[in-house]
Amino acid sequence: MEATTSGTTPRLRGARVIDEIKAAGIEYVLSVPDQHTSAGLLMPIAKDPDFKLIRVCKEDECLGIAAGLTYRNRRSLILVQYTGFLYAVNAIRGVACEQKLPICMMIGMLGKEPGVAPGESRRFGLRIIEPILDVLGISHTCIETDADTPAISAKIEEAWSASKPTAILIGGRPEAK
Repeated sequence: MEATTSGTTPRLRGARVIDEIKAAGIEYVLSVPDQHTSAGLLMPIAKDPDFKLIRVCKEDECLGIAAGLTYRNRRSLILVQYTGFLYAVNAIRGVACEQKLPICMMIGMLGKEPGVAPGESRRFGLRIIEPILDVLGISHTCIETDADTPAISAKIEEAWSASKPTAILIGGRPEAK
């Protein structure tokens, strides 16, 4: 990751991420609270009247709810931490992948080093996320800075146009302001 002209590290503002989620027509956000995205995404989403936030107890519950919403042509976004994604892999396989549903996952990459690709992380759990997504055939992108945010709405649109699951990895910690 390069420094900006002012010498600071590029930012990832939660408001920019939320704007892209809205641009893609997301109505519902399904989530288990997570440390990585709570301040910058989950709390602002909870207060935003444009979203219906559905809090769940376990990450795999998100898949059944998201599937039901797709049958009503309602767009949702699953917001979980990478550990929750790992926990829910069987539900992701069985519901999103095998049923070919447009389920969009936003995965917080807690502890990811700035400017380091997930596959190069020192953390084992982060290193295996992309290979697992690849094996499942789930298209994915990593968002670290404001400059990356246009890929969010594009990835959600891809899910709906191709009727397949997609994933957006949140590598930078979204700022609340």
